[in-house]
Amino acid sequence: MRGHVRGTTRTALASACALLVTAAGSGCGGADSGSSDAALTVSATTAIVADLVEQVGGDRVDVTSIVPRTGDPHSYEPSPGDAARVAKADVVFSNGLLLEEPGIMKMVHTNAPEDAPKIAIAEKLEQYGGTVMKLEEDLGLDVLWLGWAVEGEVAGDGSQVRTTATKVEGPGDLRVYLTDTLGRPKVYVDTADGLDAQDSFTLPPEAHTHVNWAFSEPGTYRLTVEGRTETLDGKTEAIGSGTVTFTVGDTAAAPMGTTVLDGGHADVTLNARTGTVYVRADEEKTGARTEHPAGEVVLNVPDRAKESVPKEQPYAFLGRAGDPVWVLPQAVIGKHVHGDLDPHAWEDVANAEAYVRRIEAELIKADPDGKATYEKNASSYLRTLGALDQEVARTLATVPAENRDLITTHDAFGYLAEAYGMEVAGFVVPVPNREPSAAEVEELGATIREKKVPAVFLEPNLAARADVLKRVAQDEGVGVCTVYGDSFDDEIHDYVSMMRHNANELAECLGGNA
Repeated sequence: MRGHVRGTTRTALASACALLVTAAGSGCGGADSGSSDAALTVSATTAIVADLVEQVGGDRVDVTSIVPRTGDPHSYEPSPGDAARVAKADVVFSNGLLLEEPGIMKMVHTNAPEDAPKIAIAEKLEQYGGTVMKLEEDLGLDVLWLGWAVEGEVAGDGSQVRTTATKVEGPGDLRVYLTDTLGRPKVYVDTADGLDAQDSFTLPPEAHTHVNWAFSEPGTYRLTVEGRTETLDGKTEAIGSGTVTFTVGDTAAAPMGTTVLDGGHADVTLNARTGTVYVRADEEKTGARTEHPAGEVVLNVPDRAKESVPKEQPYAFLGRAGDPVWVLPQAVIGKHVHGDLDPHAWEDVANAEAYVRRIEAELIKADPDGKATYEKNASSYLRTLGALDQEVARTLATVPAENRDLITTHDAFGYLAEAYGMEVAGFVVPVPNREPSAAEVEELGATIREKKVPAVFLEPNLAARADVLKRVAQDEGVGVCTVYGDSFDDEIHDYVSMMRHNANELAECLGGNA
């Protein structure tokens, strides 16, 4: 029986900021392969996974992390060097649950030896004593938060589904684009120059992504999309198509008998199994998911979604600077492909123990001669993690009940909150390419005042996107502290140190006795 309370509520906050940051360093984390004594060469997708593998493998494994230790696994784009190292791997470990940017996993499946096991650890976590949670998203935007999604499995490792815009009817131009973590747009669909095969995007099965939807004129638009499966060997097959309707501006009327969606979270969805297109929507109060056939639903883009085309040159594809444009924002900046389950399971130390048990089993399968070593190392490290779990629980138990609300820059701490009796009161995410309104800044300040939080928390690798949170915290006179979610940095290099730091920082900044 673990000595801490479980329970959390999660109400995410909407905030907004333009983001232009300096490029992060490229390259691979971890040491280069080449240990002559290693029985196995292992590639891990993240530094956290690599550290857990090293703890179990010891000297018998030579581990390299694909994502650098300061990188973001949600958005990292692998390099040729990463591919070359993966090509030498005997085993590849990933977190799974769509934590990793799809390009990482495509690179793994394309370059890793065919007989090398590719282990998505968290996808069988419950079999090894762990737990997984549903990923809850609610940014409280005052317009519809609309993404793309693919449902249904597709045969073949690394297979994807390509969705292509084949026809658009409407009074103006429609663009679908993503703003990356450097504030740069990547355009997927642009009707201004006609539609072709390039007006498309790919997603892995059972995945969802956030994008911006921009309309140049008010009125009614009808977008037809077509789906095709794509396998690593180049085979492709059509799987269905459908048409969705948008009403843009307050004067555009929805057809009689249709359901109008104008708020909350929804996805234009292609089902790879049935070949149908529909809009799935999350009920704001209950969290229940409803599927609306494409011909029976209208997606509303009201005048309150109207912005001005930015003056920055990368956004010239939207029109002339200052021209009106109606935008449903992606809200979470950068590539953010994920599924229905929260992938950040390691933030509960008990889950890290399940990771270790899975890693131990897979290393023994790949290297039976090392069984005794792997069992000894895993047993020792599990004792360390058991003690760490209790240490984190004791430390966070000192936080006063009234101070257990977390406001962070990233929705990565649901497991920590659930495991150790905290509550995620909000995570602040920027609406790309738009300065926050006075109302949005006031909303964040009001939440900080209402919750009476002593501090807010930033992740080191996401600090550059946290200007709004830092500014409001300063205005409200509360502290700004550091927690680690997806990655390490130059000060924290391993999982145990990361979780110990998180516990101590949370306790100290929230009024406990660290």
